[in-house]
Amino acid sequence: MPLGQWGTNLPDWIRAVMRHRQGRFEATTAVSRGLEECLRSGATAVGEIATSDWRPSRDLPSLVPTTVMFREAIGPTVLRARDAAAAAEAFLAASHACAEVLPGLSPHAPYTVHPQLLETLVELSGRFRVPLAMHLAESPEELELLASGSGPFRELLESVGAWEEAAGARLASIFDYLKALARAPRALVIHGNYLNDEEIAFLAEWRESMSVVYCPRTHDYFARGSYPLARMLATGVNVALGTDSRASNPDLSVFEEMRFAAARHAAVDPATILRMGTLDGAHALGIADRSGTIEPGKPANLAIVALSDQRPADPHELLFAPESRVVRVMKRGTSLIFQRTD
Repeated sequence: MPLGQWGTNLPDWIRAVMRHRQGRFEATTAVSRGLEECLRSGATAVGEIATSDWRPSRDLPSLVPTTVMFREAIGPTVLRARDAAAAAEAFLAASHACAEVLPGLSPHAPYTVHPQLLETLVELSGRFRVPLAMHLAESPEELELLASGSGPFRELLESVGAWEEAAGARLASIFDYLKALARAPRALVIHGNYLNDEEIAFLAEWRESMSVVYCPRTHDYFARGSYPLARMLATGVNVALGTDSRASNPDLSVFEEMRFAAARHAAVDPATILRMGTLDGAHALGIADRSGTIEPGKPANLAIVALSDQRPADPHELLFAPESRVVRVMKRGTSLIFQRTD
């Protein structure tokens, strides 16, 4: 179950996450279980943000989705930024020796990443040709911090000794962060709940290398209100679907995210929702050459969904109906998982 309560604000939820991690928590086991859950729900490729290093050849089961592992970097102060930058470079320099796990970096969020750290991570992403993923425009509290240097996020950072008052400790706006991320070879903007028209237009202009990752059920869990999905799509932004995490979501099923998004955004073509959860996600991760569609030249990585025997005009109505479910997953043509169909 998600941590905290429905409708909580983000700083309070982060406090709950920090308390949870102080208990018994084994990162490798959690990652393995999470990737298995993704695979069982039909996702044969995922992006995973990891808060600690793990070695695929040693730490993971043999059957995993194709995974872009974004190593998280947190450094809100100059001193911590230097340590985080060194750890990120060491991670990229290490040999992971696993074709199914690809490296990436994740500057966590504006309130935890000093601009010096962000600049270094962008440089590293270019040097090693890896993608970046950053939580951005996620909450009103984040926007308040950038606008005035005050509010619940400042209180949270002060309470853990991570507040830096000096000028230049944060960029001035979400747009400034987008322009910094645009210098990376590929960047994912996670959430994007509060992007304005100028920022959406910028992301549309950079759609080949920048994407927004919309997390529908996490968006609902924090009671964010309406999401500008139709506006983003109409402008030309590449929008993928994500789950955020089990700390804000009942499960890790992108299929359930598609179903939820289709119900919440009736004005959006269901075929577009399906593409957001498949090919547009693969494009966001930089693996559209191997994932996202069933076509000659790509591995047979796919999910098989049991549908009802109704005959609607649009088959997507069956796909996103409450009774539809993933019954088999194939990875490189091999059937991996079967589930009951009755």
